[in-house]
Amino acid sequence: MMEVEGSSAGGTMEVGREFSNRVMCQLTNPEGTPLEAPIFLPESAGPKELQQLVNKLLDNEEKLPYAFYVSDQELLVQLGSYLQKKKVSVEKVLTIVYQPQAIFRIRPVTRCSSTIAGHNEAVLSVSFSPDGRQLASGSGDTTVRLWDLNTQTPLFTCKGHKNWVLCIAWAPDGKHLVSGSKAGEILCWNPQTGEPSGNPLMGHKKWITGISWEPLHLNAPSRRFVSASKDGDARIWDISLKKCVICLSGHTLAITCVKWGGDGVIYTGSQDCTIKMWETSQGKLIRELKGHAHWVNSLALSTEYVLRSGAFDHTGKQYSSPEEMKKVALDRYNKMKGSAPERLVSGSDDHTMFLWEPALSKHPKTRMTGHQQLVNHVYFSPDGQWIASASFDKSVKLWNGTTGKFIAAFRGHVGPVYQISWSADSRLLLSGSKDSTLKVWDIRTQKLKQDLPGHADEVFAVDWSPDGEKVASGGKDKVLKLWIG
Repeated sequence: MMEVEGSSAGGTMEVGREFSNRVMCQLTNPEGTPLEAPIFLPESAGPKELQQLVNKLLDNEEKLPYAFYVSDQELLVQLGSYLQKKKVSVEKVLTIVYQPQAIFRIRPVTRCSSTIAGHNEAVLSVSFSPDGRQLASGSGDTTVRLWDLNTQTPLFTCKGHKNWVLCIAWAPDGKHLVSGSKAGEILCWNPQTGEPSGNPLMGHKKWITGISWEPLHLNAPSRRFVSASKDGDARIWDISLKKCVICLSGHTLAITCVKWGGDGVIYTGSQDCTIKMWETSQGKLIRELKGHAHWVNSLALSTEYVLRSGAFDHTGKQYSSPEEMKKVALDRYNKMKGSAPERLVSGSDDHTMFLWEPALSKHPKTRMTGHQQLVNHVYFSPDGQWIASASFDKSVKLWNGTTGKFIAAFRGHVGPVYQISWSADSRLLLSGSKDSTLKVWDIRTQKLKQDLPGHADEVFAVDWSPDGEKVASGGKDKVLKLWIG
């Protein structure tokens, strides 16, 4: 263990010969909360020594991996060489942000393992089940398809919709799949049989733009989900009652996206430029988030990955009871969220994004500018450290997930970027584009890791399985592609 001295030891004023090879450092967590008082560290200290120090100061029984950031740049060298390279004064206190890293590593996907035909029209959505064992796709051919990932063959063709299937969503316990169509109808499916569970759920007058399930740590087994529609309403459905239990009306134009947050609040983004927050026992409006000058296209929550995967993680553990799943899901949610409030990011046709802490304020924390065209999709990394945004300006941008500060632009696509997805360890980002390619970006080097051509036409939908093993993509060429490392 390296030797460190607190700021009181020897006093900070005596920066004479004794301290000439030491740096006064302040370690903070991503939210900016200091860990202990500032301390003198030897210039020879690097990430390895900082990792030992943080584990010791946090009293971690299991030693956790950490990455360290100075001014949003990862520290990969010893402090001395960093200061020399950046010409930073030793007199100033150097703030170093420590960020826990995933203990497991996801292999980057490098090749297409299978191209599966089956749909007769464009594939509009793809989504892995929370445990990563099954894959669903929705298509313009009015069907939902379930695929067997072991044999990489079609499992069930789910028929019942009369129009394009625009969106699909798995219950976080993996027991149900819901799909919404251009005709405004919603169908629930049993993923074990591919059969519909009950009649179509009717109520929306126009097409379905989004579906989001109630988090598993709030309710298990999964029963309720919310749908958003171009008709301007969002509806909460109970699948055991097979009916709409609450209608959330108030938007003056189409709702484009919806998220059910970890503290039980529903967020809806709309073409009326507002984001509304709803409580879910009576459907009352809590507050309105205003600021965008044009349509809101996409919403993402900092806790989204654990909300989506519920009790499942990269280990593939299965559970015997809803109570057990609920408890594990709650532990995962609390651990991910920490003491900070849940954050929300919104992307808009006005080319900008806003970062919000909706539980604390109706005013945005920051406005994120830089895209030259509409922002189509926003997504937090699983650990909440990063925000990625995809735009019609052909770029993917990376932002600090806590402050909203711009970090990097990923350029390489030659067409609009439609959708993005993260690897479970938050180290890699996937994008799918109108240019018919998928690309994998390395977050640490901020460079292209893998170019994945193969689709014959526009790629509309991409998803990285929650267990990190596979990537699925679909698009205009009607085929589903599976990619592996």
